[in-house]
Amino acid sequence: MLWIVVGLGNPGPEYERSRHNVGFWVVDTLADRIGVALTRCRYRSLFARGLLHGSQVLLAKPVTFMNESGFSVSKWQAALHLEPGRIIVVHDDLDLPLAQLRVKVGGGFGGHRGIRSVIEAIGSADFLRVKVGIGRPQKGQDAAAHVLDPFDEREGEMIRGAVQRATDAVEALVQEGLEAAMNRYNVRGSREACVA
Repeated sequence: MLWIVVGLGNPGPEYERSRHNVGFWVVDTLADRIGVALTRCRYRSLFARGLLHGSQVLLAKPVTFMNESGFSVSKWQAALHLEPGRIIVVHDDLDLPLAQLRVKVGGGFGGHRGIRSVIEAIGSADFLRVKVGIGRPQKGQDAAAHVLDPFDEREGEMIRGAVQRATDAVEALVQEGLEAAMNRYNVRGSREACVA
């Protein structure tokens, strides 16, 4: 069984800590867990191959900048002859509260240029997605500027935990499938409301 796991982000040190690069952080965390490093370059992406719970995975970080991420994804998909359902894309999401996760398959691009690029390049929206909430911009702040801002100290602590959980969610998708991953990582209402 073969999977492609792609983290979306922007290359270069000036973007390394930005909210938009959460997808990169998750893929790097997964690479650490399985003992590989994304040091090779092909199809305008850094990549590594490894084993995850007995399945072969190709981890990739496109270096084309966010709005051209689809180039790498489509080239890898064609080279490996995979259906969209074998592709997991990890990315930030403005519409999710900070550090909240959402696992899903298909749908639109929701204003995310990286996701739009992937949909257009592979001709399908039916790939798996692990979204990491980065919160909405403050009133009066431009969304484009917000996604390129770094997290503050409090947010950084929350997002580090979210990156670990998002990595867990990718593992669950590969090992247990979509339904199990959605049930475990998609928050539906407040659990605290039920403890009384």
